[in-house]
Amino acid sequence: MTLSPESAAKKPASPLEQVFSLSAPDMAQVDTCIRDSLKSDVVLINQIANYIVSSGGKRLRPMLLTLCAHACGYQGRKHIPLAAIIEFIHTATLLHDDVVDESDLRRGQQSAHAVWGNAASVLVGDFLYSRSFQLMVGLESMRIMEVLADTTNTIAEGEVQQLLNMGDPEVDRQRYLQVIENKTAKLFEAACRLAAIISDQPADIENALAIYGNRLGSAFQIADDVLDYTGDSETMGKNAGDDLAEGKPTLPLIFARERCNAKERELLDSAISNGGIDDLEPILAIIRESGSLGSAMAVAKTQAVEARQAIVVLPESPWRTALEQLADYSINRDH
Repeated sequence: MTLSPESAAKKPASPLEQVFSLSAPDMAQVDTCIRDSLKSDVVLINQIANYIVSSGGKRLRPMLLTLCAHACGYQGRKHIPLAAIIEFIHTATLLHDDVVDESDLRRGQQSAHAVWGNAASVLVGDFLYSRSFQLMVGLESMRIMEVLADTTNTIAEGEVQQLLNMGDPEVDRQRYLQVIENKTAKLFEAACRLAAIISDQPADIENALAIYGNRLGSAFQIADDVLDYTGDSETMGKNAGDDLAEGKPTLPLIFARERCNAKERELLDSAISNGGIDDLEPILAIIRESGSLGSAMAVAKTQAVEARQAIVVLPESPWRTALEQLADYSINRDH
């Protein structure tokens, strides 16, 4: 058989494309479940909810749940509504986040609060939380309810912790890491743990998957915080320097503040305390010259390595390979 020039020139699928391809059949069912579950008699709820879930996100958290379920040999159907629940919880946090952060850009388009206002965004976020719990009840599992109830409570704590940290230049690594543990890593952890629970896996496998999800979520968040100072709005889907504009002392800034001289620290402290990006260029210079971007990425890489190590207990399969590829991707990306 002779290959056409088009076929011969076609690039092999990247590891991430392979992961998406492997999960595509499940994710198509998850998307259907999401859209069916979003239906409401209130038109505004339909408009905002559909706007958010159709905005081009990677659906990473629900995809993780489906991949982990298959890696555990799961043969049932509960992973589909569970994945939808995970996405609803995540989407609710995005709606609330953008109101708190006053972010006008999300995934390369206007955020919901910029289009419909703060009140509508907060209330539709509440609707998504309550709808997720309606779906949980349908699964008739107190263990699932317990994990997700604890998870949403921890995420809420993380949101409040982050609010307290905003504008505070004294935030250290421990306080920063506690926020991402609660606000980001916990939902990744829950997605992976739930896959083990519905698969009736023993405690050691359940804990291994929970550790994998936790470390993966941390790696993604730390890498995101680095990209905030290195990416551009077209690639990232948000404005570069947004974290600084919001007065968020993330890890690159924390490292830079530890290493700079008194005059430079005064500039960083003022930017964190007051928000805004008027001094973005000199601050970027301080961050770069202090090696803070590399140090922050080193922390993310450690998290990704620990995620990979956690799942060696799983049998070899295309699904475990996909989970390993996601750990690699978490620290090797431009958005």
